[in-house]
Amino acid sequence: MALTLNRTFAICLVAAGLAGPASAREWTRADVNDAELSAAQPGTSRPVLIKAQVLLDRAGFSSGVIDGRAATNFINALHAFQQQNGLPERDDLDPATWAKLVATSEDPVLTEYVVTPEDVRGPFVPEIPFSFEKKAELKRLAYTGPSELLAERFHMDEDLLDELNPEAAVDRPGTTIVVANVNKIVPRVEVTRVVVEKAQRSVRAYDRDGKLVGFYPASIGSDEKPAPSGTLRITRVVREPVYFYNPKFRFPGVQAQRRLKIAPGPNNPVGSVWMNLNERSYGIHGTAEPAKIGRTYSHGCVRLTNWDARALAAMVKKGTVVEFVD
Repeated sequence: MALTLNRTFAICLVAAGLAGPASAREWTRADVNDAELSAAQPGTSRPVLIKAQVLLDRAGFSSGVIDGRAATNFINALHAFQQQNGLPERDDLDPATWAKLVATSEDPVLTEYVVTPEDVRGPFVPEIPFSFEKKAELKRLAYTGPSELLAERFHMDEDLLDELNPEAAVDRPGTTIVVANVNKIVPRVEVTRVVVEKAQRSVRAYDRDGKLVGFYPASIGSDEKPAPSGTLRITRVVREPVYFYNPKFRFPGVQAQRRLKIAPGPNNPVGSVWMNLNERSYGIHGTAEPAKIGRTYSHGCVRLTNWDARALAAMVKKGTVVEFVD
């Protein structure tokens, strides 16, 4: 099946300076899978960037949502990959980095997926209210629909999922769609040290040999409630957490004068997993808004995309060291 991007959208990207000239034409899944760094497809071209983001994700260097954009999260993931592989740090893709990156996996970066009845069954919620008070009235902070569910499953920005499948009915079982090929069997790794880099807004996970085994963009603290400093430890990991809001937190925009209990779900304020730290009210957790990771602040905690939080949670345990670096 040859699915193509919307031509008007692609032309607008070029006009806005967000993509190279190669994006001005229609392109297919094969164009991304076969993309090569060259004069015809520079490091700013959409197919090359999408391929690079998927390959980085599969290698453990997350750039957050896969969106085909060379934004800060992508550059930070690229730097971490270059550091790990003894390459000079660059803000763009160079031949040496590209060669090392494509050598990490031979599997296609975009693949086809058939929507299942379970994908569209729900239950879904029409929308997630902004206020914590309204959130507390919901029985579950579920996905808003199949598009959000599928985008998160394949680590994609919802807009990119739509762009790759402009005519596909993602809410209909049996529909074949194009998605990022990120689901893989990951060897069991035990992380013994997590480093939270406040200035870079990123999290690094190291195994007992000191090898970097996970890199994730993060939203870390704010002026109102900064992240902690020093060395802490993980005390427990909670999947599908319930969120409790204490009015003593005094979060901006929250008017509640009583304790609120917000049901679990991917759109819960702390996402689908919570890694509790041994400093009251602080933790590492997921988020309801993956596209904002690394671009906004948190309420003091360390916020990752849901999929990155789940990946990290699978590698840590009670007692894992968490170092906060200013």
